[in-house]
Amino acid sequence: MTESVPGATAATAADVARARAELALPLPAPLVALWKMADGFMTDAGVAVYPAGCIGERNTAYEVAQYAPGFILIGDNSGGRGFLLCADGQGSAVFSSDLGDLGPEDFEVESVDFASWIESLRPDLFC
Repeated sequence: MTESVPGATAATAADVARARAELALPLPAPLVALWKMADGFMTDAGVAVYPAGCIGERNTAYEVAQYAPGFILIGDNSGGRGFLLCADGQGSAVFSSDLGDLGPEDFEVESVDFASWIESLRPDLFC
């Protein structure tokens, strides 16, 4: 995931830097690689992957640091379920959780690999 995508707007370096500062966590490399191609998106099914410029606000609003320390909320399904990545850089599994209960003990694995998960949502990013 490193090439630009025709018609997609990449995140600016300033947006990525702001996301890092607001989260006060390391950003997972696969997420930053996605932002270099497309700064977030929403699928026809309502799955949103947040752009760099608003990820800090979303994590603050859902109090992710308090309820799921070490995780970053990266998107949602427009129906009350959030998608998260671990910020420690140990793998790139995508987890999901009810946004009203962000306890990691209740997380479900959506995909063991972020890139595969993104490809299942937006195959056009890999053409």
